[in-house]
Amino acid sequence: MAERVRIFVVGLGRMGAAHAIAYHRNPGFEIVGLMSRAIDRSSLPFALQHYPTFTDFRQGMDATRPDAVSINSYPDTHAAYAIAAMEAGAHVFLEKPIATTVADAERVVATAVRTRRKLVLGYILRVHPLWTRFIELGRTLGKPLVMRFSLNQQSSGESWQVHRNLLGSIGPLADVGVHYVDVMCQLTGARPVRVHGIGATLWPGAPRDNYGHLHVTFDDGSIGWFESGWGPMISETAFFVRDIAGPGGSVSIVGASEDSGGRGADVELHAGTDRIRVHHAALDGNGAFVRPDDFLTLPEEPGFQELCEREQALFLKAIVEDIDLTASMAAAVDSLRVVLAAEASAASCEVVTLPA
Repeated sequence: MAERVRIFVVGLGRMGAAHAIAYHRNPGFEIVGLMSRAIDRSSLPFALQHYPTFTDFRQGMDATRPDAVSINSYPDTHAAYAIAAMEAGAHVFLEKPIATTVADAERVVATAVRTRRKLVLGYILRVHPLWTRFIELGRTLGKPLVMRFSLNQQSSGESWQVHRNLLGSIGPLADVGVHYVDVMCQLTGARPVRVHGIGATLWPGAPRDNYGHLHVTFDDGSIGWFESGWGPMISETAFFVRDIAGPGGSVSIVGASEDSGGRGADVELHAGTDRIRVHHAALDGNGAFVRPDDFLTLPEEPGFQELCEREQALFLKAIVEDIDLTASMAAAVDSLRVVLAAEASAASCEVVTLPA
């Protein structure tokens, strides 16, 4: 492999453009091409305007012959693009979700294993230092855990157009839920066993539900719920809940992002954590709390672009140092399995029992 990793970037929406900027800034990468089906009608950031552009994936692959491919297109293209890239000998950074079916997700992972290519998934919370600390603290609360998460995005204008387009391939419960189910699995270290989902279509003519809610039970007795909705009608009251409770107390991410100010679809707000509140459950002989709540902050919290740069630094490290990614690939399939089971539950009005 060349000294710099030659990378072909596929998809240039909010995530794709941010990842492309990350490759542009990282001296370990060399961008050899950018691809989007609408790239001729798009306005690229100035830093990206001198790179070769393509409107067809296969044409771009054949012309650039990259060492690595960054796939940030709509979810229903993820599996096909990732498999084709790895079969061509390229390592892959793949935005979440890994696929839109469990069978396709398993095919993607099997291809990575067979071709011995690195497959890094875009689970941005895994590179966020305060989310990492949040999970570490949650693991100290004992079992079972009660985990509560939501990300409801009131969108309009360009953000609503993005959500309308996304609904053509995936709904918010699956697209966003994989992040938070992944967090639940990290917190418990347990196996999800039962899933119940409900959903609603609040936009006439929508191809699928634009609001959903899932409940999941783990084999250690822990339970979790996640709620997500997209659209101009979505409420921003309690739009972003990040909360864990266990026998020893609770841990919550709290702060300014509890009030979105009408910016529920802003990715900068999603990446923000503000501060962690740690509540201790111990009582004294009089039934009063032994110690007050603790509040933890980071001196400098990374923004959305910096988090994307951390993800790409991890991708480069995985390639250069030949890091074993077996666990993270399996986790991506597991989180997808849960959110798709929730969608199936919502459609059938039945609780779904997951395979052992």
